Amino acid sequence: MSIPKFVLAAALLAASSAYAQSTSGTLVVVPAYGEVVRANDQAVASFSIEEQDKDKAVAASKVNQKMKQGMEIVRKEDPQAVLKTAGYYTYPVYAEQRPLPNGASTPPKPQIIGWRVGQNLEVKTLNLAGLPKTAAAAQKVLALSSLNFGLAPATLKKLDEERIAATYKNLNERIASIAAAMGRNRAEATIDTVDFEGSGKYVGQEQAAPMAMKAMRMNDSQAVAEPSFEPGETTLQMNVVGKVRFK
Repeated sequence: MSIPKFVLAAALLAASSAYAQSTSGTLVVVPAYGEVVRANDQAVASFSIEEQDKDKAVAASKVNQKMKQGMEIVRKEDPQAVLKTAGYYTYPVYAEQRPLPNGASTPPKPQIIGWRVGQNLEVKTLNLAGLPKTAAAAQKVLALSSLNFGLAPATLKKLDEERIAATYKNLNERIASIAAAMGRNRAEATIDTVDFEGSGKYVGQEQAAPMAMKAMRMNDSQAVAEPSFEPGETTLQMNVVGKVRFK
């Protein structure tokens, strides 16, 4: 005996209604995720200079002169770069200690035979196209210690806005999918709470994987071939948790 179609339709409608009613007042916790990617547009290069001499004043003078010369080169090659000196140091150099003779209990006082003096220079620039030429010119005097690529503050701000928008869009898409799975209309869902948590790390700050280069000392008169750099890109991520209540 077959069941009349109108009876079957009524049964399905009742089941659907009962199913929908069972989710009334339900509080659903919805995790969402957003990600934006942008090519790096800022570089932070660290240069250094170190000299050693038996006369501390001579070593310091060499460092001061070469750092001044290096800064002038960088400013000439990249006038818009931001320079900051840091890490000035002066250390004594001691003579090598010889093994104590048999029976000796007190080691001789270490003898200073010279001095090591050094200083670091940080160069922050947005001119990535001219960076290889700038670095090569500065390496005639200074050593390139490290190089990090990242995003400029203005770019980070804009990208953060895009990241928030992408994350919130994903939250709404998930709410719609959950509502459909529950047999409910998206309009019946009210967002109760939105909790933005964790945003990932910045390069340069951060975020970006740093590109390190081993320092090399160059003679003043020696020309340096331009190094090759790949700025790469930075990915910013964000997680959000929304609490959604169904009517």
